[in-house]
Amino acid sequence: MKRTLIQNAIIVNEGKKFLGSVVIAGDKIEEILRGDVQSNNQCDEIIDASGCYLMPGVIDDHVHFRDPGLEHKADILSESRAAIAGGVTSVMDMPNTSPQTTSIESVNDKLKLYKEKCLINYSCYFGATNSNTDEFKQLDIHSVCGIKLFMGSSTGNMLVDRMEVLRKIFAEANITVAAHCEDQNIISQNTKQFLEEAGSDDLPLECHPQIRSTEACVCSSKLAVDLAKEYNTRLHLLHISTADELELLSNVSLDNNKRITAEACVSHLLFSDQDYKHLGTRIKCNPAIKSADDRKALRNAVNSGKIDVIATDHAPHTIGEKDGGAIKAVSGMPMIQFSLVSMLELTDENVFTIEKVVEKMCHAPATIFEINQRGYIREGYQADIILVRPFHPWVVTKDVIFSKCDWSPLEGHLFNWKVEQTFVNGTLVYNKGEVKDIHAGQQLRFR
Repeated sequence: MKRTLIQNAIIVNEGKKFLGSVVIAGDKIEEILRGDVQSNNQCDEIIDASGCYLMPGVIDDHVHFRDPGLEHKADILSESRAAIAGGVTSVMDMPNTSPQTTSIESVNDKLKLYKEKCLINYSCYFGATNSNTDEFKQLDIHSVCGIKLFMGSSTGNMLVDRMEVLRKIFAEANITVAAHCEDQNIISQNTKQFLEEAGSDDLPLECHPQIRSTEACVCSSKLAVDLAKEYNTRLHLLHISTADELELLSNVSLDNNKRITAEACVSHLLFSDQDYKHLGTRIKCNPAIKSADDRKALRNAVNSGKIDVIATDHAPHTIGEKDGGAIKAVSGMPMIQFSLVSMLELTDENVFTIEKVVEKMCHAPATIFEINQRGYIREGYQADIILVRPFHPWVVTKDVIFSKCDWSPLEGHLFNWKVEQTFVNGTLVYNKGEVKDIHAGQQLRFR
């Protein structure tokens, strides 16, 4: 069994940072050494991480890798390459692929596909519909991360818009319900009104956050919270985008068996509606990016504990599919490769501490989804480890983008943090700009 010593790093873990070293034995963390304490075990490889921060690999609970069926945009291999280049070692994939993962058979087929193609750890959601709740009891709660519920944002047949079905979902879900909350009736009314006033079949992009409005988000999120409280359902609210929604949330610690948790996405923490002027449809997503005041409230909620997780909603499209305005341009952007460095940049601006970034991107997803032996630097845990280096300026250019879609809303941006190395289950899969196509990932196990 190979032993690797990573020494002289600043270890960031469980709210603390300290100078130390980590010994990896096979696929697990064998030792954590503080200061200049030496290991008693013989190591086959020694990595000097002086000047780097060592932290757990990022767990992204919200990705769209587009595979199967939409591989012209992205596929599991291309997006897992982008993930490891960004320090992401585990992902949970959403069900709106082709076919959609809305049956036990389709979930099993997708997990097989991930086993064949993915370079990192993985799981996928089961997609709820108006007619498949009877399959909940057949879900393997140890391999499926959650039930994805579209409460008003239509995705094929996955819009659940019947109250009796919603009640059944919240009553019978035996694992976490992860909800996309936007009220489709409000969105449809807003769309109709704006199009009639414009006399056009498309609208300026600035209309997007007015169509997919604060009201639409709050109305749907409130319904989800009310139902979760009524049935004591384990609810995870995805991509909160408004200050008003935060009033529905508590800042109870995850250690206290928090039943309703919430996610903020990197895009909503980085951008505001003022950025539509220069970034255009590259930052068009659902829910829409809203005001600078909303962004400030979300950042504050990360620090207060009302927001539990930072994820990406990584959703690649071809650049041609982003043509148009508020109606015609598709929503979604590729963010997984640059999510961690974007949040670390906010530590330089004193928005977050580095300990808070690790808490929200590494620890909290592992806790919320009850992932076995991941998300922390602990002896006996899987060695999903990343090294990031500060004060290392670099610019996002097309030649560094690993996502198949080959663009980013962050092109031209100068970062001062850089992911230097990524280990997945003890295997070095990314080293100073080079992705190694080694299938080191494993299927995530829960509970």
